[in-house]
Amino acid sequence: MSASEAAAELANPNTTLGVLAFPLDYVQYDGDLAGASDQSAWRLSFQPSLPYKLNDSTNLFVRPLIPVYLDQPVPFVGGASLPPEASIDANYDSTGLQLGDIGFDVAVGKTTETGTVLIGGIVGTLPTATDDRVGLDQVLLGPEFLLGKVGKWGSVGGLLTHQWNVAGSNDADTSLTSGQYFYNINLKHAWQISATPTFSYNHNASSGEQLTFPAGIGVSKTAVIAGTPWKFALQYWHYVESPDSFGPEYQIRFQVAPVVPLPW
Repeated sequence: MSASEAAAELANPNTTLGVLAFPLDYVQYDGDLAGASDQSAWRLSFQPSLPYKLNDSTNLFVRPLIPVYLDQPVPFVGGASLPPEASIDANYDSTGLQLGDIGFDVAVGKTTETGTVLIGGIVGTLPTATDDRVGLDQVLLGPEFLLGKVGKWGSVGGLLTHQWNVAGSNDADTSLTSGQYFYNINLKHAWQISATPTFSYNHNASSGEQLTFPAGIGVSKTAVIAGTPWKFALQYWHYVESPDSFGPEYQIRFQVAPVVPLPW
């Protein structure tokens, strides 16, 4: 497989290629809390995708998302962490190196003859965080749906999910709508203009704290190294909506994603 062929296939959300994605995120914060604009975070994640081919147009996906917080600021006052809706002066603590809540999805994807991609399944979150300040201490579960379009020019589409708490020691109700929009425009020599920004809406947060939504732009390059395709991507997300008190202002993501042989 050439680098250009691999780049086009990796842009397909219903790809049959096995991929190990390692996104590294830098996040700069802002907000009404004193000192919010001085805070930043680093996070490294691991998301393997090993699709199981059901037929020529349909695949089964089981994909975990494992986040590791390298440095995450947490607002606090009097030694207690502040809720996201807090709107008072705050000091900040850092969690240091911590495992976050592991997310996962189980879905079936189908590509039609016209290049339309439909994916549906379930999405969930497990309370695996090693620090309560970077986790919910709840089991979340809900549906997911993706609609996309692929062609020789690239791909475009969007993913929408919703999760509710179904178990866990935290009695607070959780109702979280999340998603991702994506686009990939194929260029020469396996370059692409591409981005995959993620957004969320917390239905239980107070007014001004619910929506987090970025606009994203980026580039990616696929290269064949020792016979294996590797995709390298750099993206910039600017948050047009973010929690008023403390939330992301912009985010820079660098991602490395090698293709791996499927075990089946």
